[in-house]
Amino acid sequence: MNKPLKVILFIGSLIIFSYGIHLFSEIKKSDDSVNSLVQQGDKISLPHTLLDTNGNEVSVDQLNGKYVGLYFSASWCGPCRSFTPKLVKFKEEHKEKFEVVLVGSDGSSKAQANYMKKYKMPWFALKNQSDVARDISLSLQVEFIPYLVILDADGNVITKAGKKDIDRMGNAAFVSWTKS
Repeated sequence: MNKPLKVILFIGSLIIFSYGIHLFSEIKKSDDSVNSLVQQGDKISLPHTLLDTNGNEVSVDQLNGKYVGLYFSASWCGPCRSFTPKLVKFKEEHKEKFEVVLVGSDGSSKAQANYMKKYKMPWFALKNQSDVARDISLSLQVEFIPYLVILDADGNVITKAGKKDIDRMGNAAFVSWTKS
């Protein structure tokens, strides 16, 4: 191997190694902030404002007294696009006591907004790829999408298998969550 190629490979390796250290330090920082979101075991605190279907900020108080499904999804995800209509129907059938908050993984806010409009998602969202969205995802150890975490009216995690429950039990899933 000639000397210039060895130098290029060595410099490239240093850059990759340095970037890896940077990523690890960012993950460590986010792990520290996650601890502030998870209170009393499995209690999740949402931000004071959410986005409505038009992208306007609304108060999280609109969730008071309702069960909440944190829906981890993205427009580019085929299984998400298949499950979303099911969740829209489920939410509409339980709209008095159940609300959904999208925690999107789209590449941009515009892509998330288009996804919400295309599938007529009648719910709120966290700002696309925000620190809060990332921290909640990390605290709940979300490893894949679609993923639906169900919270009771106080923000306590009832189940991390909300999608599976709806797929398996349909509307009876809500009854099972309220008995937990």
